[in-house]
Amino acid sequence: MTATPSDAYADPRHDHGPAPQAPGGPDGASGNRGDQSRNRHRRPRRRAWRAGAVVAVGMVVLAAAGAGYLAATRHSATTAKDRAAAPHAGVPARAEGPPPGAAAPAVSPPGSLPAIAGLGPRTRAEIPAASRQVLVASGAAKDSSDAVVTLWTEAANGRWLPGAPWPAHNALHGWTATHHSNDLHSPIGVFTLSDAGGFEPDPGTKLPYHHDSRFRAGGVGFDGEALDEAFDYVIAIDYNRVPGNSPLDGSQPLGASRGGGIWVHVDHGGPTHGCVSISAAHMVDLLHTLLPADHPVIVMGDRDSLSG
Repeated sequence: MTATPSDAYADPRHDHGPAPQAPGGPDGASGNRGDQSRNRHRRPRRRAWRAGAVVAVGMVVLAAAGAGYLAATRHSATTAKDRAAAPHAGVPARAEGPPPGAAAPAVSPPGSLPAIAGLGPRTRAEIPAASRQVLVASGAAKDSSDAVVTLWTEAANGRWLPGAPWPAHNALHGWTATHHSNDLHSPIGVFTLSDAGGFEPDPGTKLPYHHDSRFRAGGVGFDGEALDEAFDYVIAIDYNRVPGNSPLDGSQPLGASRGGGIWVHVDHGGPTHGCVSISAAHMVDLLHTLLPADHPVIVMGDRDSLSG
């Protein structure tokens, strides 16, 4: 290969009832004709008496009507008040919300977890507090080159949301906590993700992207697979390198013996020298998703080591 790094492989209510009806007035009774013929001389008085009686009866009726109207009005008002206070049959009462000015309770996103699954307390303690994006590369076993990569994102309430699990590869001989150059192991640890690049143009990442024709790996992999497209897209893992530089930069603060050029790159179908590899489509997804403001990191190692 021609790349510089040695390890990089390659609802409304209707409460209004009918309006109250006031009682109707009396029909009245006409006098008897026989009485009228026998008592004509008293007709004026009788008429006067009848008029007085009619007036008296009318007043009584009006009084009764008024009392009935008041009673009906009071009853209607009470009923309306009761209806307003009680819900209709079959309609649940509306629950009262929080008092004015009270903060709304935090809602947990569906599927979120209080902590990143598979990581033990020691591993979680190594993740920087500012990191809200954590790429977990979990190896099947200490000596296995098969892994699963999952991007976890911290929600506003502090819970963690996992992305889809992606199949991946790591180094031929598995994992080590003391990586050295050409030992064919991937380093175990928590490392920041600061820079990206590749042979292909920037697909639209927010990370600093270094487009360079030197991202080219020749030859074949451990299983005889072609490596031509392995470095089309890469993300530098900040192991023994200077963040802020191109992934091709050869600076190794820990010394050359500790190896370098550990990347996330395009999977070529087999084990790597030390990197983590995922499909080209997933690399593009990852480049689109990672945000420098969320201080992304990678947590990498075999499953048992990460659970400690």
